[in-house]
Amino acid sequence: MLLLNFELDSSGQTKQAMLTIYNSLTRQKEAFEPINPGQVRMYVCGMTVYDYCHIGHARVLVVFDVVYRFLKHLGYDVTYVRNITDIDDKIIDRANENGEEYFHLTARFINAMHEDADALGVLRPDMEPCATDTIEPILQMIESLRQQGYAYQAENGDVYFAISKFDNYGKLSGKKIDELRAGERVEVDEGKRDPLDFVLWKSAKPGEPSWPSSFGDGRPGWHIECSAMSNSLLGNHFDIHGGGKDLQFPHHENEIAQSESCNGEKFVNYWMHNGFVNVNEEKMSKSLGNFFVLREVLENYRAEEIRYFIVSSHYRSQLNYSEEQLDHARAALQRLYAGLQDTERVAIPQDSEYRQRFEQALCDDFNTANAIAVLFDLVREINRAKDEQRNEQHPLASLLRYLGGVIGLLQADADDFLKSRAGKGTGLSETAIDELVEQRLQARKDKNWADADRIRDELSAAGIVIEDGAEGTRWRRG
Repeated sequence: MLLLNFELDSSGQTKQAMLTIYNSLTRQKEAFEPINPGQVRMYVCGMTVYDYCHIGHARVLVVFDVVYRFLKHLGYDVTYVRNITDIDDKIIDRANENGEEYFHLTARFINAMHEDADALGVLRPDMEPCATDTIEPILQMIESLRQQGYAYQAENGDVYFAISKFDNYGKLSGKKIDELRAGERVEVDEGKRDPLDFVLWKSAKPGEPSWPSSFGDGRPGWHIECSAMSNSLLGNHFDIHGGGKDLQFPHHENEIAQSESCNGEKFVNYWMHNGFVNVNEEKMSKSLGNFFVLREVLENYRAEEIRYFIVSSHYRSQLNYSEEQLDHARAALQRLYAGLQDTERVAIPQDSEYRQRFEQALCDDFNTANAIAVLFDLVREINRAKDEQRNEQHPLASLLRYLGGVIGLLQADADDFLKSRAGKGTGLSETAIDELVEQRLQARKDKNWADADRIRDELSAAGIVIEDGAEGTRWRRG
């Protein structure tokens, strides 16, 4: 396992910290030990591309981007795979509603997803496979399961996984088969032997996209695609598998069943699941009218403000979305960026207490909330150094930028961030603001206090904050 050096203990020896991860499978934090020393293989369930990304998608993208960034920061050689589901019932239905080919629909929303992820500062994964490009590995896995007695073809042509053949089904979610079976309904003529059996291959219906196979023309089920993608790209047994908490059951449970049945070995060592996103304390849902598409939110808030909002809470916690929370994120970023103003980029202190505490926070199950608290301690020290006219603010500010970058924050120019508009909102242009600020300065020189106050009030009404200091007058958007 990788260890980090931190402070000295009572005997004068250097304490060491290790990366711990909360494993959803064991329901406890565990020291992270990769299968191959120095290397990490990670798979995350990505988007089903039939619509634009919403805030819940944004959380998954950002959470595992932070995991990816920090693992690389620790020096691991990381292989990150995030899949794209580009064929399923919702995609087919939406394409039919639009009167277009399914692959035109998915291509459009894959591009939109990349635009949204790029805006949020999410690094591209090392590999991003699509289900429709993985048909051969999917069919090979299904055939292997059939030959080993784990899968069967029903009279309707669909191929199912028989969960009764897999011991310990429910070990990830903690659900018991008898209780699940009692709550299931079996559709007439569905052809399942057990209500909990899940589809691996769907037989073709008239007018639907399909691929040839030994089971007849059809298309893959949802669960099998992730097992086939991860196994073909990362191997039968790899380090980390992640996704939203809503995928823990049945999707990830089914992945374990089919992968371990097929390969006869453990599938994944560490399972990570981020918490739900609620809206004003209610579950986000289209039916409740509280469903927020990321692009709509970006019309009023900067992408970095949304990213800060997401990482300001621990990834496993429930995240409550509201404009008030985004306003808090905006104010917090303004404070951090203000600390970077009037500073130069210099060498980063290597033995800083702030760096040690920041890394220690992230080593504790990627606790970004505690890591951000360290950034605010650091900006307070920067501001003290400025007030006391010490030169320490420059290396401290460089450290602030560096640590912020580990979680994907604070990489913009400070003045540009503080003066830029959020999203597409209207407001005074920078030129107009600069002109008003100059008029106010002239009024102050002329001791025309009434005009100076009037201009300040006009700027304030437009959301512009004026700051008069020893170094002159500067402005930022509130």
